[in-house]
Amino acid sequence: MNEDIEVLQIRHVPQPYRGNVSTDELPQAVVEIAGADLDTMGITDLQTALSQVNGVVPMQNLGGLWDAFAIRGFSGDENLPSAYLINGFSAGRGFSGIRDTASVEYIEVLKGPGSALYGRGEPGGTVNIVTKKPQFTTEGSLLMGAGRYDDYRFEGDFTTGLTEDLAFRINGSYLDSGSFRDTVETEALAISPSLHYHISDATSVLYEGEFQRQSKPFDRGIVVLEGQDPLDRHTYLGEPGDGDHEVDAQGHQLTLFHDIADNWRLSAGMGYRTSSLVGQSSDPELSPGRQLIFEDGETLSRQQRNRNHSTEDVSVRFELSGELDWMGVRHNLLSGADAYDFTYDNIMSRWRPNPGETTYSINIYNPVYGQVAPDVSPVTDRTEHHQAIGFYLQDMIELSDQWQVLVGARFDHLKQTITDHLLDPSDDGHEQEISQSRVSPRAGLVYQPVEGLSLYASYSEGFNPNSNTDRNNEGFDPEESKATELGAKFEGEWFSGSVALFQANKTNVLTGDPIDPTFMAAIGKARSQGVELDLTAMLSESTQLDLSYAWIDAETRNTVTDADWGVEIPAGSPLLNIAEHSGFVNLRHNAHLAGRPLEVGGTYRYVGERLGDTVDPDFWLPAYDRVDLFATVELSNHLLLRARIENLFDTEYLASSYARLWVQPGEPRNAQLTLQYRF
Repeated sequence: MNEDIEVLQIRHVPQPYRGNVSTDELPQAVVEIAGADLDTMGITDLQTALSQVNGVVPMQNLGGLWDAFAIRGFSGDENLPSAYLINGFSAGRGFSGIRDTASVEYIEVLKGPGSALYGRGEPGGTVNIVTKKPQFTTEGSLLMGAGRYDDYRFEGDFTTGLTEDLAFRINGSYLDSGSFRDTVETEALAISPSLHYHISDATSVLYEGEFQRQSKPFDRGIVVLEGQDPLDRHTYLGEPGDGDHEVDAQGHQLTLFHDIADNWRLSAGMGYRTSSLVGQSSDPELSPGRQLIFEDGETLSRQQRNRNHSTEDVSVRFELSGELDWMGVRHNLLSGADAYDFTYDNIMSRWRPNPGETTYSINIYNPVYGQVAPDVSPVTDRTEHHQAIGFYLQDMIELSDQWQVLVGARFDHLKQTITDHLLDPSDDGHEQEISQSRVSPRAGLVYQPVEGLSLYASYSEGFNPNSNTDRNNEGFDPEESKATELGAKFEGEWFSGSVALFQANKTNVLTGDPIDPTFMAAIGKARSQGVELDLTAMLSESTQLDLSYAWIDAETRNTVTDADWGVEIPAGSPLLNIAEHSGFVNLRHNAHLAGRPLEVGGTYRYVGERLGDTVDPDFWLPAYDRVDLFATVELSNHLLLRARIENLFDTEYLASSYARLWVQPGEPRNAQLTLQYRF
């Protein structure tokens, strides 16, 4: 006797802080990057994926050991990795290394301040990475890839139903790679298991985990001396004998979903993450008074630094969303509460050369490695403990078929304890406690005059707590931001896109204290304004064109003192690494090769000149353009061959910078070839 077996499919898992309002309806610019598109283009890391979003630029990445980016001109604390979310849970507060995209279903970039929903954050925007979910159907893939510089990559993905109610998925990647930088090699492993259990038709629970390990030498890049060409992009100025920096991170997320009658949903979740970054490095000394290269043009004075950073992050969230009609008007309500407990242990020791001292220096044109590192002394031994709780409420009101109004607000209370173990070496340490409360409002208006066209306006406020203490050993007020945005979203038969005009102002930015520049003060102001344009056009049934352009004017709004060197920076100075003009064009074409499906495409990217050193207004990274190509062909129903060529014309360019002596060169021409088996 034959029996019909019903195969359950995991429906779309709703994202937190969203309710039943889609991103298309929000009065803000939203860009979504599909994981399938990243696969097609051969993109395997978060930083490169975000280059597919206009207004997002790379920042100083701690020697290639974390992801750092600016959105609409703002990047946050340059001494920490950039904040982002994983399935709505904070994941960027710790040291998770360079994030791989093997587990990515899609990436959302929500432009503008997100504090009215997410809490602390930068006014430029919020990045949320949505991972692949378990399915009840059995499917998977295996991938092997190789590229220039002894670049070897392996990926795996498998999902199946263990029972009628329990689905399982595991995916991951392993990378063993050299690089165009002399002596610099990377080894990285990422594994992401997940389980989805249907308790009933209305209730399910989802577990998602990730385990990451990365090993890589610390690499500050090259030097660019005044009046000279940049140093050869292959030259490594650190010390290979320092060994690798080790990144070890893991995360666990558990979320409960429950459907209530009449389109109401309850969700509750908990996240737990730990991370560590340990290693030693030889970094170019930045202080002009201690740096020999400014005297002879070839002898680079170096520091020795030992780092031992670790974090622990626990968060919980409860959320209720749904629809109701009141006085003849439809309300899309979202309410919730969340809390987190975050601990950051920051330990660093350092040796610095005295003025005129040649100890531990290196010739930039003829580097000789193998020097013995001087003994280091402790400079930082501090524990930061953050405890926060927040409550948020949002209502998307449908006044008519054409008009919608969004109103919302969030209340946050944060207690921040900073314990300095150097000031007080006892077990208790020297403790400073700061308590802060903030209300972040949000309002927006959406007007749809005709089908396929949506006009919107929005206003929002945000905040981001500052770390460290001032010269009186007191904590800082948080950074505060206010932002406005006007925009339009449009969609036709063969095209779609959006345009946005924005302005954001930020206060309480940390700068050097004008009374004592060896300390910091929260007195800085900055402003970013600009225009973003995104357009997708189907040139034919098989050819797609994507065009993106951003004009960003980001600058200081008051005269401040650089927190590191005590140098005065006048009002109107541009912000570091932010190009005024940037954009890209993607062209993709579907065809057939020997009767098998083929997709080919390419990207042309332009990035304008950018300030390369905050305290040196004459140092600018030159504008550059580059071309990348990609192709995917189905060799059979189960076998795919992919190829990617980066920087086709081998353009020499500078990707980002912190100072003249810490400049990250762009990668030369590179090619990768991967073979994927799907089942």
